[in-house]
Amino acid sequence: MSEFKVFRVYQDDGKIQGKLEQSTLNDLSPGEVVIKVAYSSVNYKDALVAKGSGKFTREFPVIGGIDSAGYVVSSENKDFKEGDAVLVTGYELGTNHDGGYSEYARVPTEWVVPLPEGMSPKQAMSIGTAGFTVALCVQRLEENLQTPEHGPFVVTGASGGVGNYAIDILSGLGYEVVAVSGKDSEKEKLLALGASKVIDRNEIDLSGPALEKAQWGGAIDNVGGDILAWLTRTTKPWGNIVSVGLAGGSHLNTTVMPFILRGVSLLGVTSSGCPTELRHRLWNRLATDLAPKHLDKIVTRVAGMDDLPDIFDSLLAGTSTGRTIIKIAEQD
Repeated sequence: MSEFKVFRVYQDDGKIQGKLEQSTLNDLSPGEVVIKVAYSSVNYKDALVAKGSGKFTREFPVIGGIDSAGYVVSSENKDFKEGDAVLVTGYELGTNHDGGYSEYARVPTEWVVPLPEGMSPKQAMSIGTAGFTVALCVQRLEENLQTPEHGPFVVTGASGGVGNYAIDILSGLGYEVVAVSGKDSEKEKLLALGASKVIDRNEIDLSGPALEKAQWGGAIDNVGGDILAWLTRTTKPWGNIVSVGLAGGSHLNTTVMPFILRGVSLLGVTSSGCPTELRHRLWNRLATDLAPKHLDKIVTRVAGMDDLPDIFDSLLAGTSTGRTIIKIAEQD
């Protein structure tokens, strides 16, 4: 293969900047499996890496894109052969290892997941890290005995990709999902995804006492900060809160009271550190019992690599909604 297009992020005199350019296979990070990428996606983490707003990248330059799906071109490992449909998410893809914003990717064997039966690369990237994160949340909730019978389940940051998938998947599992969003324009969509009602984030009183009226059976929180603290104070005894995001801040100002008096559990997930066996199992669940039912409503845009800078700006400004996937190959 000759030169191909990539979106590579540079650091120059402390300034982070991403740009489209040509590259070759020899320029990519090492690995045993070479993949012709069909689709990638856009996540909040991708925007942070490209704009230098996070501390995820230790060495520059790096090709962005923490999600990737396509077809094996070559493999040094017998578990994969030319033409196999595969996906790669998490690990250090797109942060400290060249990622999915490239017509070709080269990755370690253990990062590669066979595409589940019946799932296309486009569908896989429509789900991507956002949907996979929700599958991880479900796994943690199940392990900690969360059930729909425990009461209404809150999803904060509901207008984003993770929030959308959380509403879709949890409502499909029988939960009464309450969406929290600051975007009034998204209300009808959130209800269509399966939310029983939508609460305006701006109308929540975040200055309550250490313990407030217990309302929620549990929660998935994409926001962090004061919203997460509010959830700890208002979750029912033995309820679980899964923390997955920090769009509203990385701090957590709360007390131990919800934990020692109500038995509330605060759970964490990280898609990048998910064990390989569990990663494979959850992707298969995303094609079966956890399969999203509203991909057409959640994926609001299919774009190209040329559009990435504007998409990142919108995401960091909080003006984007839904999920964007990036078409890499001319054909898939």
